[in-house]
Amino acid sequence: MINDMKLISEIDKSDMLGAVARFPDQIKEAKDIVESSSFGSFFKINNIIISGMGASSISGDIVQNLLRDRLNIPIFITRQYDLPKWANKDTLVLSQSYSGNTEETLSTFKHACQKRCKIIGISSGGKLQEFCQKRDIPHVKIPAGYAPRAATGYVLFSSLYALKKIGILTNDIDSEIQDTIAVTEEFRNHNKKEIPETDNLSKQMAKKMLNSIPQIYGFDFYSPIAKRWCTQLNENSKLICRYDEVSECNHNDIIGWSMDPEISKKFTCVLFRDHENESIYMAKRLDFMKNLFEDVAGNVIQIQAQGKKRLAKMMYMMYLGDFISCYLALLRKIDPTPVDAITELKNDLAKL
Repeated sequence: MINDMKLISEIDKSDMLGAVARFPDQIKEAKDIVESSSFGSFFKINNIIISGMGASSISGDIVQNLLRDRLNIPIFITRQYDLPKWANKDTLVLSQSYSGNTEETLSTFKHACQKRCKIIGISSGGKLQEFCQKRDIPHVKIPAGYAPRAATGYVLFSSLYALKKIGILTNDIDSEIQDTIAVTEEFRNHNKKEIPETDNLSKQMAKKMLNSIPQIYGFDFYSPIAKRWCTQLNENSKLICRYDEVSECNHNDIIGWSMDPEISKKFTCVLFRDHENESIYMAKRLDFMKNLFEDVAGNVIQIQAQGKKRLAKMMYMMYLGDFISCYLALLRKIDPTPVDAITELKNDLAKL
């Protein structure tokens, strides 16, 4: 099925796979978009809040983990309707909503204005763009027409380029981004829909995960990538999925696996590995988990990160999950694009 181009196009009616394949191109376009945007001057920023929901907040999680040991100021992610009490005029708020109409993000934008925070808006238009224009607040307008989760390249890299442009990010992020583009382009060439299963890692992984409940484990800066896998499997594959973080899960989660074998057999456990960045303690933990899961779970998959630098490795892992989620949808004969339950909820909320 996942080698039949005609059948793929019949199921993937909105071409989610095509949108996913454009990820490296989005990275390149984001740079041009930010460079052509006007920001003005930003002085005395003591902390950063990234406000968003769904794919926009995942981008925030990735930025936070990528930069946590590189910036001298903290980054806080909010998925709420308001901001923490400590937010003030020395706080930079990155207000991110792909559609520009996410109600939680618009609410925190208004709170940021009330608190006189410094603000940068990132959206494809919508009310967020209108709010920014009315208040003369910098806004980065990214291309419309994508499902929000398929526009992560625009949102994530627009925020990174914006932090660089206003002088907060002084590290050599450009070389990391070039490494990321090279790694993801190479990955795309071997995992796009035209590549048969025999040579396509994403298709092979999707087949291994079919008819099971995925359980994804990340560690360190791969933790938000594990969450991204989970949300992509939720939305694209229409699956129940769990994710957890090592080593926190070693203080609770592993007990559940060892005591309920009938349920455990229904799961595929996915372990992210990075032998260059695993401490001896982390390697020991992951090896222990692998051995435990091989005894009790239905299937165990280990995935080794590719790339030279942190950002490229994170994006390699993320990109793999994006492709797998689409191929798993196809194997289930499900169109990956529609998210009916989310649409229904938004319609109900609009009536309030």
